[in-house]
Amino acid sequence: MLALAGIPLGFRFRFLEPGPDPPVRDLGEVVRGDYDDPDSLRTFGKGLELATYEFENVPAAALERLTDEIPVFPPPSILALTQDRLREKEALGRLDIATADHLPVRERGELDQALNRLGVPAVLKTRRFGYDGKGQRVIRSPGGLDAAWSELGGRPLVLEAFVPFRRELSLIAVRDRAGGIVCYPLIENRHEGGILLLSRAPAEAVPADLQDQAEALVTRILEDQEYVGALAVEFFETDDGLLVNEVAPRVHNSGHWTQDGAVCSQFENHLRAIADLPLGKSEARGSSAMVNLIGKLPDPARILALPGTHLHLYGKAPRPGRKLGHVNVTGADAGQVDQRLAAVLSEIGLGEEREEGGQATQRSQRP
Repeated sequence: MLALAGIPLGFRFRFLEPGPDPPVRDLGEVVRGDYDDPDSLRTFGKGLELATYEFENVPAAALERLTDEIPVFPPPSILALTQDRLREKEALGRLDIATADHLPVRERGELDQALNRLGVPAVLKTRRFGYDGKGQRVIRSPGGLDAAWSELGGRPLVLEAFVPFRRELSLIAVRDRAGGIVCYPLIENRHEGGILLLSRAPAEAVPADLQDQAEALVTRILEDQEYVGALAVEFFETDDGLLVNEVAPRVHNSGHWTQDGAVCSQFENHLRAIADLPLGKSEARGSSAMVNLIGKLPDPARILALPGTHLHLYGKAPRPGRKLGHVNVTGADAGQVDQRLAAVLSEIGLGEEREEGGQATQRSQRP
């Protein structure tokens, strides 16, 4: 999607990809190799003006090696930070940004002590390599400790207390090389099984002071990290304001609606930022929703026959739990999008009851 946004601007792309049949195969040269393979990195970087990434599990050390040859944005240092949940929370605390109460867990005995302090329900998470609900286990009672430890123990972990929240929100912001920042409207998100299912933008009933608070918190992160590119911050909206759940140093799934619902998409703005071009406007055009297509694909003709729909397919082989594409739904206002969204959800086999439910992790569950 970055390449699709950049080709009309005259950019040309090369991709480093370990998989045998990547979705980018028709969009530019593909260097096949592991992210941390020195020869692959050398071949990939030769002759490039700069590099970026859109996957949070790229080894930060590989990007650091690339910086010896070409600029890399966003800075690899923030990727190294956000790849470790505990380090991320410590960095946010240093900036006086609130997160869920949490404690590190390295041994089985520490898990008992941490649960005694934080109470139940709580979520045990791996510190590294967790996304889309992976590497997480909900503990609803002390009796669930053994099962959680059996699944996740033996590696660095963090235990998080549940947060009583009203809803999940996210904010996409883009910072350019000169320090200029644009922020998109707050987005409301719903997850199923830890995977993002639905995003609505702009989120409904957002007072100006809440948008201002979100932008101020994200700006604090951007400036502290001397960040360049698109950044997503996921929030819990609580009675006391916003708590940060996670930080994603990349274009983000909850920002896919911007392709069809914003003046300038997150993908184009990311490229503008890293290429030292003027940032585009981030205002929403009407109202939008984004629905992920997970595990299987609907009939494209039936989706495209529905009003206000925009289908984006990734060229990936179907398998359970895999994001294969998304549908953006646009309209003049939230009421019109509601009507159009209902038709899309029905067509892909999701009713309102599923849209409201399935919330099973700290990313998406109320206690």
